[in-house]
Amino acid sequence: MCLIVFAWRPEHALPLVLAANRDEFYDRASLPLGEWPDLPGVYAGRDLQAGGTWLGVNGRGRFAALTNIRDPQLAKGPNSRGELPVEFLRGELDAEAFLAELQPRLELYSGFNLLLGDRHALYYFNSEEGQVRRLAPGLYGLSNAELDTPWPKVLRASERLAACLETPQPGDLLELMRDRSQPPRALLPDTGIGVDWELLLSSMFIVGPGYGTCSSSALLLGADGEVHLVERRYDTQGQVTGDVELHLGAGAPLAQSSRR
Repeated sequence: MCLIVFAWRPEHALPLVLAANRDEFYDRASLPLGEWPDLPGVYAGRDLQAGGTWLGVNGRGRFAALTNIRDPQLAKGPNSRGELPVEFLRGELDAEAFLAELQPRLELYSGFNLLLGDRHALYYFNSEEGQVRRLAPGLYGLSNAELDTPWPKVLRASERLAACLETPQPGDLLELMRDRSQPPRALLPDTGIGVDWELLLSSMFIVGPGYGTCSSSALLLGADGEVHLVERRYDTQGQVTGDVELHLGAGAPLAQSSRR
């Protein structure tokens, strides 16, 4: 993912409400949200180049999401960051133990942010900080820097999410992530990629030459263990090409549907 906004409220009937955009080069092939045939019980999109994912859930109500850190000066790791959400979703370690086990092998990965948890606890990890953080209740925004770095699109997305929290619906969460507005150049961050790229990447929803928002995700995680996840995919012009909707209930059968 490249932009994630979420409300974490563990005492609520919906502890986690999350909306996210995945931005990528259009020619990087991927599969839409679905159960992985080789990992039953893991539900996620799949990067066909490196084999990992950017956001997923499992049948036990676990959740994982990943963003990269935008800094050309950081060392490149030999392993794909996308394997980390998969490791967590397929494994038995809880989020805190998983992140503690990850700390000694950070050099294997390029810079990343990782969100892991379930309806009981939510953890955040930034590979440059190297600290395991259990999140307190609150509204958060994450892009390609540290959690709650006040980039204009993070602030805008967080404000829009706050307006949806009384009765959050997946359709509303997906729609709020389609904002293409760009901030004034004076407010752009300087991450070392040049002003033109900073401007292109400054909007919540990106449509650019060869690169843009490929999908959006909306996640509602219930206190009863129910998971409701919708992925919406887009073409190179930012037009909707289809939705996949996933329901996982506590002890209930899977319900999954696709539509174009």
